[in-house]
Amino acid sequence: MRLALEEAYKAFSTYEVPVGAVIVNNGKVIGRGYNKRETLKDPTAHAEMIAIKEASQYLGGWRLLNSIMYVTIEPCSMCAGAIINSRIDRVVIGAKDPKMGCCGSIINLVDNPSFNHRVDITFGILEEECSQIMKDFFKKLRNR
Repeated sequence: MRLALEEAYKAFSTYEVPVGAVIVNNGKVIGRGYNKRETLKDPTAHAEMIAIKEASQYLGGWRLLNSIMYVTIEPCSMCAGAIINSRIDRVVIGAKDPKMGCCGSIINLVDNPSFNHRVDITFGILEEECSQIMKDFFKKLRNR
């Protein structure tokens, strides 16, 4: 999660919403990402999506079996769908997102019995740090 926080701080430094994600496969980091929606003018440029693309390129395929994603803030519906479709086994989440979270806060897409893949979820890892960077960012944005 510390590596995901490092990614979030990269986003913060570029005036992006500070979310960071890291994907680990068999103990090795294979994908990293931080929000770049404003920078790239792309609504899909979320930290999770960028990390999934990088991990897929590293493995040479779209199935990220035996992989764990560490992400600072609970994924939205788009990212939760990509996590399911990429077959990530587990997602470790720093802080919940009560406005957009789709891994249990608003709905739980990743544990829906109608889908062909389910994802194990762990919440609350470095929760205070992951939550605080978001608070700091939006405070700074309001004061700008």
